[in-house]
Parts: sequence; C-alpha cells; structure tokens
Amino acid sequence: MEINVFNNYGDISFDYEAITKDLEILFTKQMNITKSLSLILVTLEEIHTINKQYRHIDLPTDVISFEDEEEDYLGDIFICIEKVFDQAESYGHSVKREFAFLLCHGVLHLLGYDHLNDKDAKVMFAKQDELLNQTEYKR
Repeated sequence: MEINVFNNYGDISFDYEAITKDLEILFTKQMNITKSLSLILVTLEEIHTINKQYRHIDLPTDVISFEDEEEDYLGDIFICIEKVFDQAESYGHSVKREFAFLLCHGVLHLLGYDHLNDKDAKVMFAKQDELLNQTEYKR
C-alpha cells in the first residue's frame, strides 16, 4: 500500500509521517493491500465543511473516508489534526496513538468495513485492534 500525504494543516508537533509509514507497511504485510490512497490532514474548519457538504452533518468530525472507483486507488482519508489532540487528551493516550487509530479506522472504511450496526462494528473494531496491537500504537 502507498499512502500519499497532503498536509493542509500546517506545523504538526508529532511525527505523523513515521506513523503513516508504519501503517502503510502494516496494511501491506498483514492484509496484502497493494493499492494507494491519499491522506489529507486538515483543520477543524475544513473537516466541518466537508462533513456538512458530503454527510449533511453540520459538525466537525475526526476522520472521513471517501472510497474511489479507480482500479489501483482506494480513495481519500481526511483527518482533523485538532481532533487528534483533543481526543488523545480525552481518552488519556498519546497523540501518536490517536492519529494511528484514526488512520487505521479510515483505511478500514476504504476497505469496506463499517460500524453502522452492532455486528459490523464488532467486526471492524476487532480488526482495528488486531492491527494496531501489532504496532507501538496499541492501547
């Protein structure tokens, strides 16, 4: 898997590029993913606009994924950096762990996982935990 990163946020105080590379390797090895995707790092305002425009929810969110129909391209993932910091503090873990969690979550959405009902949520969150537990970003 190849993750192309676009930083629309600005200066970020943790090594998001190293985390992205770690997850790129993880998904390639563990799930044999060979397609590419784009990861766009955005502000609270930008993700709010995207959420309102595409999901008709007038609130900011932490991560949004958009699947793509192209043969070798999974799609786009938008992560809100302010939400990474806020949620890391709320959940009592590192910003690195929160960023890895959101990126993993977004990739799984692009791979067809979802959490719209309890059964699907159980499957998706188990896969997320299984993957992240193989990294330094586990709980």
